[in-house]
Amino acid sequence: MQTVSSAASRPLRVAMVAGEASGDFLGAHVLSALKERVPAAQFFGIGGPRMQAAGFDVWWPAAALSVQGYVEALSEIPSILKIRRQLRRRLLEDPPDLFIGVDAPDFNLGLEEALHRRGVTTVHYVSPSLWAWRGERIHKMKRAVSKVLCLFPFEPEIYHRAGIPAAYVGHPLADVLPEKPDRDAAREQFRIPRGQTVVALLPGSRRGELQRMADLFVQTAKLVHRQIKNVHFLVPLISRETRRQFENALYHNDAETLPLTLLFGHAHLAMTAADVVLLASGTATLEAALLKRPMVVTYKVLWLSYWIRRPEFYLPYFALPNILAGRFVVPEILQDEATPEVLCQALTNQVFDKVVRSRLEREFTTLHDRLRQNTGERVVAELLPLIQKAVPAIADGAPAAGTEAVST
Repeated sequence: MQTVSSAASRPLRVAMVAGEASGDFLGAHVLSALKERVPAAQFFGIGGPRMQAAGFDVWWPAAALSVQGYVEALSEIPSILKIRRQLRRRLLEDPPDLFIGVDAPDFNLGLEEALHRRGVTTVHYVSPSLWAWRGERIHKMKRAVSKVLCLFPFEPEIYHRAGIPAAYVGHPLADVLPEKPDRDAAREQFRIPRGQTVVALLPGSRRGELQRMADLFVQTAKLVHRQIKNVHFLVPLISRETRRQFENALYHNDAETLPLTLLFGHAHLAMTAADVVLLASGTATLEAALLKRPMVVTYKVLWLSYWIRRPEFYLPYFALPNILAGRFVVPEILQDEATPEVLCQALTNQVFDKVVRSRLEREFTTLHDRLRQNTGERVVAELLPLIQKAVPAIADGAPAAGTEAVST
């Protein structure tokens, strides 16, 4: 593979915005892949710890954008708008060569539109769920983006019909996660004896999610424990704050004696070790599918948020495995239907139904094959022509003063 040169006095400058843990993962993946081809490139903007570890200059942390739901977000809107105004001003005063918005469409599309009008090449990485709700956003995307990089194979056609350049690049999780996860090895790491039933609980990564979901997950675990005596629960949490919230839920629900292990991170390992996963709807559902785990998906938002958003949805399902399959393959239990009793029954059904478990494993293996596309290389292959068009001296491989092209 040939790396491209970058003038020592004029490195490629790439602004990026990623929100939440999933955006941080995707952003770091892109950043690392692009740095292999343009080693002197500079990356800056809004990102998380993974991006920072890969060499990203964090102007604001990704966590600052981590809000959810119309009503729940009201208290955070002023601070988020302030960040966007400041970032927009800073980028317009000193425009980057390339802007990559990683998901977060409500934040990124307006920013991308302003930069695009100024002649900045703008890429939106991760298509908004136009096929699921708010399809009218495609008109704003046409004004805002130079190209859309899509994680799922059916998405580019939506953009092509609207005259928007788009490409399917696959999902990096499918490259990272093993096709055949080693459940025995995962259990050995947790020192879980053979024959014990393991349930992974993933109530969400945001503090707001834990506020709504922690009690429900703990109460469900108590019921499961009554029905499956040799059960053990693994609870991966993303921060000290979310761990504290879950510990408070254990205390308030008189569940401190549950056979349970709290973890900082290690969500993939916990899901690999599990017989079944109970999780909040989101990217984690795709992770569980790629790890070939039976799951029950649940979610709750404030009723006003649900009431506002529900009429806008085009599909009868929310969970990514169901959306990608085009039908219900895993249970999803939402809002008032999400009670400890209902969730407990759904979990125990998944544990004891071997036919369902075998069918899901085949379904998820097929999904894994479709999404594994060597995403890093495909993303870079889509970005380099855009970079070359925007900054030919940087991307065409012509050495500038004091710089030598390097090949690998």
